Amino acid sequence: AGSLMTTKLSQPQSTLAKSLTSTSTNAPYFKAAESTEIPSYVIKCPSNGLCSRLPPDCMTCNTNYSCIYGKPATFDCKVKPHVHCVDETNHEQENFTINMTCQFCWQLATSDYVCTNSTNCMTVSCPRQRYNATCTVRDHIHCLGNRVFPKMLYCNWTGGYKWSTALALSITLGGFGADRFYLGQWREGLGKLFSFGGLGIWTLIDVLLIGVGYVGPADGSLYI
Repeated sequence: AGSLMTTKLSQPQSTLAKSLTSTSTNAPYFKAAESTEIPSYVIKCPSNGLCSRLPPDCMTCNTNYSCIYGKPATFDCKVKPHVHCVDETNHEQENFTINMTCQFCWQLATSDYVCTNSTNCMTVSCPRQRYNATCTVRDHIHCLGNRVFPKMLYCNWTGGYKWSTALALSITLGGFGADRFYLGQWREGLGKLFSFGGLGIWTLIDVLLIGVGYVGPADGSLYI
């Protein structure tokens, strides 16, 4: 009876052992299948282009701790998996160097990143009001640190100046500097007044600059 019970108990154990063995041998197969999935960053990486011109999302670089802020520096980089690039001689490579300015992403010029806009800003006579924005560095810009960072930005505001009024004054009385006086630019207005609009040349130029919105109020506000 004892031997019979031993035999009955050994059967489930042997079945369990087989299932464990089967699972362990199949585990590497499933891992390999997962590793073949193409990462999302590959979409941003041009195939067979120059490694030094790849977007930052396509590479990993070692931090150069000896670089001097604001000065050009060289960084050792390596392409990420599934990214293919070449050197100047059209040979495929994985390790390469890039040259960029030694500075953190939040120290870049405002033209090098894009920030979110605020919907809670006051728009009338509040030049010092700020809001919290989330900024993202443009794809082709290299920098140190996080590429997404918070920043305090000034709200867009207006002091009540109308673009249509400024343009009308520039066309009709621009030779006397009326457009510049209206925008609060007294020095330029006096210059146009005593030079008769720069003999007409300055007047024509101001019509174009105000028309495209390049010249605005002296206080930095926006047109209505």
